[in-house]
Amino acid sequence: MKRLYGPRAFYRLLTDMLINIWDMREARKTHRVSREFSERIMMAVTEVNGCRYWPYFHTHVAIQAGMIGGVELMYICGDFKGVPLEERAALYFAQYYAETGGKPKLETVQRMHETYGEVITRDILAYIRAIMIRNAWGNMFDALRLRMKGKPDTETTLWEELAVVFGIIGMMPAVFIQQVIRELAGEEKTAQYNK
Repeated sequence: MKRLYGPRAFYRLLTDMLINIWDMREARKTHRVSREFSERIMMAVTEVNGCRYWPYFHTHVAIQAGMIGGVELMYICGDFKGVPLEERAALYFAQYYAETGGKPKLETVQRMHETYGEVITRDILAYIRAIMIRNAWGNMFDALRLRMKGKPDTETTLWEELAVVFGIIGMMPAVFIQQVIRELAGEEKTAQYNK
């Protein structure tokens, strides 16, 4: 079952991803989290969100990385039995992050810091945030596509679907302007964790 994020939730997810965009660039550049590990993280989130577009893409990437076998297919389905032990906490956290709609409890994030350290946790969160926004957009795009085929989703409205699918164009500059204003006011960038 796919998770649908309305315009307000989508904007919050987009804000969280964009204000931490440099974390993703650094994570990809440094490879502290291996390509295989990052793909597992993104597949874990996608499995929870139920996005039908991204599993195909990430399965393709996993095949190219030489990851696909019996064990790898299990974690595409959310089963982490064959995953390296040191990665399991991150994968369960990735699922939890998606289950909470991108609002994990602060103490859970602190446990990630204790397990992986601040830098690796930041890298893990960067991959989670990136796939969350892709899943959220993809699911609303799919809902809009199905609505146009006469099969509307009962959890969303046409306006919500349009606001997310096409509104991202206006949301992105709004997030950057909002962040500049916050920085000028002396506020630090902060993730949107529950307290």
